[in-house]
Amino acid sequence: MSSRLTLAIGQHTERGHKIVNQDFHGSCVPREPQLSVKGVALAVADGIGSSAVSQVASETAVAYFLEDYYCTSDAWSVRTSVERVLAATNAWLYSQTQQSQGRYDKDRGYVCTFSALVIKSNTAHLFHVGDTRIYRVHRGTLEQLTTDHRVSIAPGQSYLARAMGVDAHLEIDYRSEPLEPGDLFMLASDGVHEHVAAADVQRALADGADLDEAARLLVARALSNGSTDNLTVQLVRIESLQDHGADELLQKMAALPFPPQFEPRAQFDGYRILRTLHGSSRSHLYLALDLASGQSVAIKAPSIDLRDDPVYVERFLMEEWIARRIDSPHVVKPVLQDRPRSSMYLVTEYIEGTTLAQLVRDRGRPGLDAVRRIVDQVAKGLRAFHRLEMLHQDIRPENVMLDGTGTVKLIDFGAASVAGVREMAPDAPATTLAGAALYAAPEYFLGEPGTVQSDVFSLGILTYQLLTGHLPYDVRIPQAKSRAAQRKLKYTPARDHDAAIPAWVDAALRKAVRIDPHERYQDAAEFVYDLHHPNRAFQQSARPPLIERSPVTFWKTIAFALLLALLIDLALRR
Repeated sequence: MSSRLTLAIGQHTERGHKIVNQDFHGSCVPREPQLSVKGVALAVADGIGSSAVSQVASETAVAYFLEDYYCTSDAWSVRTSVERVLAATNAWLYSQTQQSQGRYDKDRGYVCTFSALVIKSNTAHLFHVGDTRIYRVHRGTLEQLTTDHRVSIAPGQSYLARAMGVDAHLEIDYRSEPLEPGDLFMLASDGVHEHVAAADVQRALADGADLDEAARLLVARALSNGSTDNLTVQLVRIESLQDHGADELLQKMAALPFPPQFEPRAQFDGYRILRTLHGSSRSHLYLALDLASGQSVAIKAPSIDLRDDPVYVERFLMEEWIARRIDSPHVVKPVLQDRPRSSMYLVTEYIEGTTLAQLVRDRGRPGLDAVRRIVDQVAKGLRAFHRLEMLHQDIRPENVMLDGTGTVKLIDFGAASVAGVREMAPDAPATTLAGAALYAAPEYFLGEPGTVQSDVFSLGILTYQLLTGHLPYDVRIPQAKSRAAQRKLKYTPARDHDAAIPAWVDAALRKAVRIDPHERYQDAAEFVYDLHHPNRAFQQSARPPLIERSPVTFWKTIAFALLLALLIDLALRR
């Protein structure tokens, strides 16, 4: 397998017998680093013949896609990036349709069909709406990978059920396919695919033909077979696939040597070490002075004992990659530097404060209002991760910093997961647990990948511990490594540890740390809201028994029931 993704592309379009070519197509093969993190993109769009402006729609759809896709976050998955770009493009086309004759007749609006192919790492990502098509070609055989959104109402009569620009909401078909060297894909408008057969494709591609020439031959064959529509073909052949371990974004730093254990007053790369902030078997954290700016910074150096652990090295290097892409007051910020590095280390802002773990040790458990203030900010930091399709995966008191103003910041991204990076190796084994086991969601112990709900679980555990000093399942979750064992786990109500905790708050905690991720909050903001506002559903389900709410009424009721039972007994004896 090559260290780079290489491919050949051929494409051709003609207006055919029509006056205007309402098809539009394009492709983009970016340079590194975007080739690795975003891949190669191709698209074809076909305007509808009844509209005089649909060629504008097809050109806009393709041009916006090829430009805006590469402007989306590197952390996003291909699917998220493309779907958001197409949704925005569709919104623009729909607004133009609403301001044109298409407002009353969609067949005259800014409408087009659209198919796109993104090739990233060793996976092909397909997106489709309408009746353009994507095929996989193998030995001259065409395997149709997309389904036409066209409804037949009578012989020779049909209409598009879906297209871009028709409606404010766009429903896009998506599928992904694993790649192998030699795979060939064809994107075609209906002016071509309705008039060529597998034999035509086989002849066009015979003897390793040039793909541009093959595309011209297919268009010519469709015309000779009676096509009266516009005609567009794109062909792409995979020459070699990228090696998963050859990410050029990290290679430069990975080639650097591990730094020595620094001593106070040591100087390197324009920094002076002031003192050690923290040391462990996995990393060392130092307070340092940037001699050029006079700014205090924190320098994190990897443990030299782990230099032969490739997983550890990759996670260490990813920390800065992640930090550079998150902009939140509740996430530690990297210090950007233009000086060359002599060794492997990370530089971040210095937070003058303490970890949440140390704060609890020094001052004891905070009250409910203080916990809410802390959890609110932790949740905001988490949502900054989630918006970029990242998971922190290691929320615990040691990774939450509070500065002198009470601002909370998340630190340590060594366990973080990034969708856009993760999909570069789709065949990799299931994610191993990288964070602290006592705060990790149960699904990690089943070998399943994390989700937003996994981070919500960790946030719930953190909140429960701050309020009670205990864990809701004690230490049993890491030991439950099967679904049967996890079903036996029982939540210990927070009120069992502290009766002053409102029942509805306890119910919110219970939902946040459900064993089944589908039963948890779907977003950290929902959990935070329920910590502040009594949820009626919780109030009803978690209503204290009568003996707790009104002991006098309870005992009066018991006495009355006993008296009634006695009278009935006496009556029966007579």
